[in-house]
Amino acid sequence: MDELRNNLANYIDWFLAFHIIAVIAWMSGMLYLPRLFVYHTETVPGSEASERFKLMERRLLRGIINPAMIAVWILGPLLAWLTGAYLDTWLQIKFALVVVMSGMHGFFVRCWRDFEADRNTRSARFYRIVNEVPAVLMVLIVILVVVKPFGG
Repeated sequence: MDELRNNLANYIDWFLAFHIIAVIAWMSGMLYLPRLFVYHTETVPGSEASERFKLMERRLLRGIINPAMIAVWILGPLLAWLTGAYLDTWLQIKFALVVVMSGMHGFFVRCWRDFEADRNTRSARFYRIVNEVPAVLMVLIVILVVVKPFGG
């Protein structure tokens, strides 16, 4: 196991680069999808506009958000293991916030399924408010990674 870790450690910069790319892609989608929901609520179910939003939301989830989240969840723990940072308090808090972000992802998937089935019951205002949650989580996560306020 130590030999594997040492061999993989040669690629830490690559893993970090792809982790950052995946985070950017995931966050872009997590900030954009609820905005699409805001506009989607203003359409008539079954209308051409509603169907267009369904297509946009599906492509965003399947083509960007879901693969990016999977990459984040593969590369993040790999980096934590390779660097030993999993022992640091800042990373443990970051991990908890990423779990919350993943929960938001799951919630957005549920909302998307409601839109897909023309059974959304939430308002545009609701989606405007919930759109702020990933932004706040992102700010907290970036501060933890850059500042490492609890040692690191």
